[in-house]
Amino acid sequence: MPTVKLQPLKVSLVQGATRWHDSAANRDYYGGLVRQVVGSDLIVLPETFLSGFSNDTRSAAEGMDGEGVAWLLALAAEVGAVICGSLAIREDDTVYNRLFWARPDGSFARYDKRHLFRMAGEHTRYGSGSERLIVELKGWRILPQVCYDLRFPVWLRNRRLESAGAGMEYDLALFVANWPAPRRQPWRTLLRARAIENLSYVVGVNRVGMDGNELPYAGDSAVIDPRGEPLIECGAQEQLATVTLDPLALLEHRERFPAWMDADGFSLDPG
Repeated sequence: MPTVKLQPLKVSLVQGATRWHDSAANRDYYGGLVRQVVGSDLIVLPETFLSGFSNDTRSAAEGMDGEGVAWLLALAAEVGAVICGSLAIREDDTVYNRLFWARPDGSFARYDKRHLFRMAGEHTRYGSGSERLIVELKGWRILPQVCYDLRFPVWLRNRRLESAGAGMEYDLALFVANWPAPRRQPWRTLLRARAIENLSYVVGVNRVGMDGNELPYAGDSAVIDPRGEPLIECGAQEQLATVTLDPLALLEHRERFPAWMDADGFSLDPG
């Protein structure tokens, strides 16, 4: 029986209908949804939840000193939980699709989306990140990612840590997204694939409704266990869903099925 160092982790998914290019309305809207969540350790919002997924960076982006970041940190403090989601953030002449890991103590970590969705021209208007972020919460090592990153398994590969007994690089991968309904089958399939191949839990939070580009979103937010089985599957409507992740189930699966021992070695070219 594996030794459990991780504590049960209560995660809430906030699947909402983001208002188009209306940061104030989205703060009111998502703030109201988040305040309905009780007792969670981690609350996950969609990608670019204050603006929608827009290539009009002049309208969508705020600075690090803008209302969006300050509001997110204040909300995390108010509800006493980590809140995760991405914002369009301008730094000098570059805009990033930046995921925030906002802690209730007022501190935060950040990750800039690595893979930019060229089919919508995101790569021509946003800057790309170059470093993965792994954060810790209640003993869990967590890999936060943004939308299109889900399609790139090499970037997401979970490796065994070198230090004895330290486990794998991460225990939970989470994806915040604006993933349109016409491509919902890849979204559903890839969430399961990433959980299976990386021997980890996976959380995916997508939006619903119609955006300003007249693209429909079907939600399909989900929590997947390390065997690829769904613990939560949301529909196409506004929805709050909460699950407590069991660390023992994760560790027992890794012990019974140590596929990491047969993984191919490689290094990732940062270019």
